[in-house]
Amino acid sequence: MTDFKGQKVAVTGATRGIGLAIAEAFAQAGADVAICGTHEDALQKAKEHLASFGGQVCAVRTDISKPEDCDAFVSAVVKELGGLDVLVNNAGITKDGLVVRMRPEDWDAVINVNLTGTFLMSKAALKVMFKQRSGNIVNISSVIGEMGNAGQANYAASKAGIIGLTKSLAKEFGSRGVRVNAVAPGFVRTAMTDAMSEEMKEKAFEAIALKRFAEPQDIAKAVMFLASRDAAYITGHVLAVNGGLYI
Repeated sequence: MTDFKGQKVAVTGATRGIGLAIAEAFAQAGADVAICGTHEDALQKAKEHLASFGGQVCAVRTDISKPEDCDAFVSAVVKELGGLDVLVNNAGITKDGLVVRMRPEDWDAVINVNLTGTFLMSKAALKVMFKQRSGNIVNISSVIGEMGNAGQANYAASKAGIIGLTKSLAKEFGSRGVRVNAVAPGFVRTAMTDAMSEEMKEKAFEAIALKRFAEPQDIAKAVMFLASRDAAYITGHVLAVNGGLYI
């Protein structure tokens, strides 16, 4: 396991699923971890779990679609943990529907959280990383942002936008020692995929070369690699972790 002892790592949307797995992996590797989410009870439960690994844990209720919340979260991280070395932009939502039936507010909600939220949180973190001339940002995109999907135009647009944002930030801040990369997961075994019917799962497996869904830990390991010294000369990259769903 990559050693992150002494590193200060912030993960958005980290109260469950992929986000919690990412925060847990960093905590197990010795990092001090900050998490944010929108539900106080879930935040405190996740904080207690992460604290069991021995490091410092900061948890702040945050709406990442609001610039003032993003600034407040980063300020809290720096104050409570003593710095910020890694930001993982994981928080995201879905509001699926065919374009002809999609309400403008459903389009806006997904774009505001997934894409604008990633921009706002990155902007807040980069103010810190720019001054210290070092840092890592790993954005969670999606295979849907690469290949598109019927009924998910808003989600696909937001995740494709994250790819463009990742590449642009990498070019803007590379000279300041800040690397920016993205992970694009495919199907991941979470509560959402567990609720799929067996027929839907079998259809999905047919399209996946490895014939299984990813575990949340598979995504966490990819994130940790990109944030680690092993990836010191990698920036602006999108790492596909989709089991061969889209090649």
